[in-house]
Amino acid sequence: CRELALELLRHGLSHGERPCEALPVLLPALAQRLCPPQGAEPSEELRLGLVQLLGLLLQRCGASMAPYLGDIARVLQATLLDHYAEVRRESCSCAAACARAMPEHFHMQSESLIKPLMQTISHQHYRVRVDVIQATGAVIQFGNGNSVDDVLSHLAQRLFDEIPKVRHAVTTVIGEWLLHLRDRYSYFHKLIPLLLGSFTDEIPENTKLAWTYWEKIGLQWEKENEEDLKDKMNFSVSPSHYPKGETQPGLGCRELVSRNLSKILPGLCHDITDWVESTRIKAAQLLYTLLLHAEDHITQHMELLLRTLYQACSDEASEVVKNSVKAAELIGTFVSPKVSLKLITPAFEQTPKASCVMVLAAVIRGSPKETLQPHVTQLGNTLSQAGVCQRSEEVFYMEQLLYCIQALIEVCQEDCKEISLQLMKILVTIMAIPSSQDLKEKVEITMSSLAEVQQLESFHCLYKQHIIQLLEWVSVSCEGWTCYSPEVLQFEVIATHSG
Repeated sequence: CRELALELLRHGLSHGERPCEALPVLLPALAQRLCPPQGAEPSEELRLGLVQLLGLLLQRCGASMAPYLGDIARVLQATLLDHYAEVRRESCSCAAACARAMPEHFHMQSESLIKPLMQTISHQHYRVRVDVIQATGAVIQFGNGNSVDDVLSHLAQRLFDEIPKVRHAVTTVIGEWLLHLRDRYSYFHKLIPLLLGSFTDEIPENTKLAWTYWEKIGLQWEKENEEDLKDKMNFSVSPSHYPKGETQPGLGCRELVSRNLSKILPGLCHDITDWVESTRIKAAQLLYTLLLHAEDHITQHMELLLRTLYQACSDEASEVVKNSVKAAELIGTFVSPKVSLKLITPAFEQTPKASCVMVLAAVIRGSPKETLQPHVTQLGNTLSQAGVCQRSEEVFYMEQLLYCIQALIEVCQEDCKEISLQLMKILVTIMAIPSSQDLKEKVEITMSSLAEVQQLESFHCLYKQHIIQLLEWVSVSCEGWTCYSPEVLQFEVIATHSG
């Protein structure tokens, strides 16, 4: 009987001329069948049919349903938490349709739907999760924008969802908000990290979607702030030295990140040291994207960045380390060495860790040759101090030190001639530690490339050039040598390796 009644109603309402006249009788009856506690409809299929009927009414009557908004909200609060997944999906469609049908009234009830939506957002069926995310987008866009704060953490969690369609839905919702949300300016710093987080999605379609939205957002922001950006539009020069394989984002995108960076960075740096590995990886990937946009605006955040990178580079997850090293290379590209080296060198004077050396190597790799040239001597002197190059016999530490020298030779080329002796001292020290054969071979290759940039035939010529200073350097303390003195091993390397 109930099923037939429902079919007749559906037929009449979809074909009738004036369906709105049925609302005073129909909506209270719908609310009674779908809202507890008055003995709600026990049959799943019929509950689904009733919610579909509500969807049909929203489609046919639109804004005329405004007087019944309270009833509709009550019904949806119950059906969004229904045990039957299909009822939840249909309720999501109704919530979105309701938001679009009467935006000028909907904001009064929109907040009441946020809680049930967020309770359903982690439902085990991925299709339900997708529908909830889409409904949340519409409910907030046409409703009360203040609810953004209540849903952000849930949406951020869905960016880790294993189903690509769910991540796709989140990217679409965030992109739409950044373009159309009424008070989006006050939420930029919270929404931008979520959209940029999709740049590193493993599904190319999701990455492309995020980029497409981001370009639109940047252009729209440029138009809205044209007066403000006039000088930058007319006189901006694209940097001569730019990371390989990267395209410079548009001016609007770069400005948006630069202006919001101070609000985004503290939380992000906290996430890079989170206890959940997936969060740390996502945060390290996002840090790279943000720094690529911020360019020389990074300078004012250097202390916080370096502190974070020292910690992230000693992470046990290789993905975190890889992305942190890439981020450190961007510091080299965009920040003057006068600033970056002044902040990195003190870390060496305390007790340098392998992660500090790793960050320095990355900064050197990312730097342009001409800006690094005036600082070559200072770098050579810092790295060849006994406290730095003889601090540890740990293979990993020595390996990072070697990468640091390789970066210097690679970037500075013939300028390394002026610190050739200091670099030889470090290379001899690395070779003198009782380590793996593999490391010794790497040292020989590095010595050969140091000889090459000075137009010498082989590393034996380097020894020839510096043999007196090297022997003086190790023999200073020979009165007090014991079998544990590193100088004994260094002396042995110089004696046997120099030919």
